[in-house]
Amino acid sequence: MAGGGGEEVTLLGHWGSAFVLRVRLALYLKGLQYSYVEEDLRNKSDLLLRCNPVHKSVPVLIHNGRPVCESQIILQYIDETPFFSGSGSGSTCTLLPADPHERAVARFWAAYVDDEIGAPWDKAFRSRTEEERAAWMGKVAAAVPGLERGLRECTDGGRKGCLFGGTGVGFVDVVLGGVAPYVHAMEKVSGLRLFDGERTPLLAAWLERFGELEVARAVLPDVDRVVGYVRMIHAKNAAKGAE
Repeated sequence: MAGGGGEEVTLLGHWGSAFVLRVRLALYLKGLQYSYVEEDLRNKSDLLLRCNPVHKSVPVLIHNGRPVCESQIILQYIDETPFFSGSGSGSTCTLLPADPHERAVARFWAAYVDDEIGAPWDKAFRSRTEEERAAWMGKVAAAVPGLERGLRECTDGGRKGCLFGGTGVGFVDVVLGGVAPYVHAMEKVSGLRLFDGERTPLLAAWLERFGELEVARAVLPDVDRVVGYVRMIHAKNAAKGAE
């Protein structure tokens, strides 16, 4: 689909991918029309394999025939390319701050989300036993207070708003936003409340506020659907472990 000005924008994704969700959040904030292609990750398309031959994974953003891979790189591409932030989209929304230090801080905490929370969570998602899954989720839980500290620093203890971008949605909010349905789902699946109001009050407030935003309501999947997906993956991995 042409996103405006005759430019073609396509996103290859999977509805349950937190990495894809963050890109869809960003594109919604930019007000851009685009074509979305849902990938069957068990039978990946030739287009996906051609566009991302290294990792063979989603998301992939294709802009005028040129692919961009890896979600955080895609977010920065969207934010830095004039078409996505200028007259092409009709939006003036920017994700990264203009100030170089603030921009570096945002990139640091976005990397923290992926390295300290996302990476062990992915290990937990792929675990074949309850014990292994619980051990990896313990690492996720141990990293959450560090993210609470980041939110405290970015918002001056909450005095500048309850989002990482202050009163508006910023880069870290979008990166973390893709995980939001899974935070809710894990509480339903295992009783684990990652963003607890007593232990991490700022993150608990962030989760509530982000879920109220128009962009979250428009893009994020229903939590019950995510719960079903998580349980399906857990059952599938447990069956593999029993083989």
